[in-house]
Amino acid sequence: MSTILWQDIIFGPIHSRRLGTSLGVNLMPVNGKICNFDCIYCECGWNRDGRTSGTAVPSFREVCDRMEETVSGLHSRGVKLDTITFSGNGEPTIHPDFPRIIDFTLNIRDRFYPEAKVSVLSNSTMVHRPEILAALRKVDNPIMKIDSADPGLLRTLNRPSGDYSLERVKEGLKGFGGDFILQTMFLRKGTEIDCTALRFVLPWQALVLELSPREVMMYTIDRETPESGLEKVSVDDMERIAAPLREAGIRVQVRG
Repeated sequence: MSTILWQDIIFGPIHSRRLGTSLGVNLMPVNGKICNFDCIYCECGWNRDGRTSGTAVPSFREVCDRMEETVSGLHSRGVKLDTITFSGNGEPTIHPDFPRIIDFTLNIRDRFYPEAKVSVLSNSTMVHRPEILAALRKVDNPIMKIDSADPGLLRTLNRPSGDYSLERVKEGLKGFGGDFILQTMFLRKGTEIDCTALRFVLPWQALVLELSPREVMMYTIDRETPESGLEKVSVDDMERIAAPLREAGIRVQVRG
């Protein structure tokens, strides 16, 4: 299995199939992994394989210094940026200084790339915390994951740690008032897992209509995965699932 662990706080710019030219921000350990999900499709691999002795999340000051150095340097060289994106080696919102880092990032963006967006890829587990929700509401693209409305399938796909509650996540996401992007992975594994099965699709569609996000991102696996035997879902299959949502006025982006 080939995995990707980012080896710096700031990485890229890279081309994102969803976000364009993206400068990545990794708030987790450099070349390590900390996450409260252990998704079977995660490009960073299993959590257990990303642990290294003595790893720690970068400090607020380290993040800010590295970000200012990189963004100002890119600007001076005339490099185009569409977005500054928080992703990296785990869940960014579990960093203890996440709200302060967001404020600093918005300031840096406004100084050097006022047309660029700030995006956060999150598994939504911390959105029930008022300070995290407030920080996420400040960014242009809060991209919040719910991979299934079925608790059993969700646990199979995401393997959450601790006391995970889908209902708590849903209530937290309602705090956006619809001004967020919902991201959902679709995949198959033989006869064991099929995210396109009607018994999973119908509750997920109902969840989308209940939350009424400004956009839905439907996507499938694109790189090697820690779990073997996972299969892509076709664009045609995802388009069929998206059709009733589009008819209801929801904007849906499908990426194969």
